Amino acid sequence: MSPLPDPSSGALQARLEHAKTRLTSLTGYGLPISIALVLVVSIAAGALAFMFLNSAPPTTLAMASGPDGSAFRAVAEQYRKILAREGVTLRIVPSQGSRDNLAQLSDPKREVDVGFVVGGETPGPDAPRLVSLGSVSYQPLMIFYRGTPRTLLSDFKGLRVDVGQEGSGASALSQRLFDANGFKPGDGTQVGHAAPEASVQALLEGRIDGLFAMSDSMPTAMMRQLLRNPDIHLFGFVQAEGYAHRITFLNKLVLPRGAIDFGEDIPAQDVTLIAPTVELVARDKLHPALNDLLLEAAREVHGRAGLYKKAGEFPAPLEHDFPISTDASRYYASGRSFLYRTFPFWIASLIARILAVVVPMTIILVPGFKIAPAIFRWRVERRIYRWYAVLQHIEGDAALASPADEIRRAELLRRLDHVEATVRRLAVPPAYGDLLYALRVHIVVVREALIAPAAA
Repeated sequence: MSPLPDPSSGALQARLEHAKTRLTSLTGYGLPISIALVLVVSIAAGALAFMFLNSAPPTTLAMASGPDGSAFRAVAEQYRKILAREGVTLRIVPSQGSRDNLAQLSDPKREVDVGFVVGGETPGPDAPRLVSLGSVSYQPLMIFYRGTPRTLLSDFKGLRVDVGQEGSGASALSQRLFDANGFKPGDGTQVGHAAPEASVQALLEGRIDGLFAMSDSMPTAMMRQLLRNPDIHLFGFVQAEGYAHRITFLNKLVLPRGAIDFGEDIPAQDVTLIAPTVELVARDKLHPALNDLLLEAAREVHGRAGLYKKAGEFPAPLEHDFPISTDASRYYASGRSFLYRTFPFWIASLIARILAVVVPMTIILVPGFKIAPAIFRWRVERRIYRWYAVLQHIEGDAALASPADEIRRAELLRRLDHVEATVRRLAVPPAYGDLLYALRVHIVVVREALIAPAAA
């Protein structure tokens, strides 16, 4: 006894057949092509959704700063408070100073997005592409020494000097100055790289003759301690103008008399210094929204008047060893974008993501909706009209054939049968049914023309 058919499976098969017919009628294509179109549309929609979700600016940012107590570390703390107001968490990564910051930015394995780099530093050839968001301050080099007054940097040749730890801005710049002044290995100069506390103590105790320091790596309090010590002198660069011309990333600055302490008259006279600028360097993948936030923070932190700068002088798009990023150039030209200037950061970010998807789609879809119907009609008509060319060939061959040539007419009828069978399998949208039925009528007309001579 055969099993009874499952009514549910029959209903399912009927629904599938209905869906197949509906899909074919809508697209005008066979089932495989229709399914392929649906897959393509689905993949495109998924890609757009992926782009939408991943275009959001991150809410955390890692900044390479400097050692505890340094000016770089203090500035990074100010950035953290400002970014926190916008809901962005700044993770401060300690370092030895400018050169160490650059090393961390250049290492693809290190999770560092931005850092302070003193002018004159250059990345290695294998480093990720780095860009500058602009210069944010001057970083003067201060040389403290003991003994008789010294006028030229070459006066330190043959002495014991400390230039700060490897990775600091002072160490890198000192080597550049030594080279410019003819210092060479074996000339008696002893160059040390001690930690700030150790080097300051060594200078106070007379174990070294000079100390090269920059606030990127040495705590400000220690530098003030040396400035107040009557046995320690601050070196003045009488050739500062020449250094600024020869080494293009350097600037001539003046520490005015009494600027440290008016009551104690520290320093007791104007002191000419040289200073590179500090650049805010980032990886080129930094999100544009975070670029604007960082520059807004830089303007708030560095835009005020200071000992070596005028109000509004920084941040500035001064390009040295790193190209200014396109987002930073746009910021300096027109300021913060309208969305981030008008709305809170998270709302502006959401609107920007929506626009990033909607605007390109609109640009593509608006003309597409106008062109698509014409293209679709052309494709459907092409599937029908191509058979008229075949009918014309059959009619032309029939006109050349003799009325008594039954074999030739039988061959033409077989060709016409093939055309008719193929046309019956054509599936077109209902709106174009008139074209299909007109073709079938014309096939009948051609068939009658072929049969007529045989009937006569």
